[in-house]
Amino acid sequence: MIGKIIKGKSFKGCISYVLSKENMKLLDSEGVFLNDTNSIINSFYMQSLMNPNLSKSVGHIPLAYSKDDAPKLTDAFMLKLAKEYMQAMEIENTQYIIVRHSDREHPHCHIVFNRVNNDGKTISDRNDHFRNEKVTKALKEKYGLTFGVGKEKVKTHRLKEPDKTKYEIHKAIQTALKSAKNWSQFKNILNQSGIEMKLKYKGQTNEVQGISFAKGDYSFKGSEIDRQFSFSKIDYHLKQNSREQEQGAHQSFNPAHSHNQSSVLENVGAALGGLFDIQPDVSQDDSDEAELRRQQKPKKKEKRKGIKM
Repeated sequence: MIGKIIKGKSFKGCISYVLSKENMKLLDSEGVFLNDTNSIINSFYMQSLMNPNLSKSVGHIPLAYSKDDAPKLTDAFMLKLAKEYMQAMEIENTQYIIVRHSDREHPHCHIVFNRVNNDGKTISDRNDHFRNEKVTKALKEKYGLTFGVGKEKVKTHRLKEPDKTKYEIHKAIQTALKSAKNWSQFKNILNQSGIEMKLKYKGQTNEVQGISFAKGDYSFKGSEIDRQFSFSKIDYHLKQNSREQEQGAHQSFNPAHSHNQSSVLENVGAALGGLFDIQPDVSQDDSDEAELRRQQKPKKKEKRKGIKM
């Protein structure tokens, strides 16, 4: 069971998509006129006018399940899971529709709800991605549902853009993180796959605030590709790789463990060989690394009277 949280501005676009799929089933609804698609759209839109300051009033959450769980996912059980999910996510006292789709081999449904509730107040999205993971995990454990096997098992040949490019970038980042010991190596490995890495800075400072990856016509934030691909988590991973490499080199060249000159020389050769192996282009790596370190180094804060820094 996986939930994907989406927020948008157009009820027309979202609801038209959800209700247009062949063999779709409207499992449940609340607070909307069901005459036709337009009446449902208008019902959502009219309520959203109660809170005009909320720019993204459309709440859309697809809930997807493993195909291994298909035998037990009757319409009634899927609806039960969706409503328990909504209650746990505090999506209450508002309009919604729950629609089942059958256009994929894995069972899934779509929850569309109004983020402007029946009293005109906003349904909070605070920490919603964290809560989503917590709630779906709890429901999987409660009902014995199959836990996902990760992005590496996705059938990429069936993906359409932009998801296809997103998974290509995901795979390339995973590969880069297996061998890169610093940011310049990481960047160079991605460049070989036609992927551009960009850093986002805070205001006019050199403090790194985020990271994104682009390939062809598509660009994604690191966290959009995978929660493990934020700037801070990638930076931590690269530092771990560097520490492990340094520890390995230290262990391979330790005179205290040598009993004769030949073994010491062998260890020295192994250590130097390892260093050359990870730096195929020393001049380029040094240049890129220096530039990245300069960009990542935060400027010293200047104290100014009357201004809070």
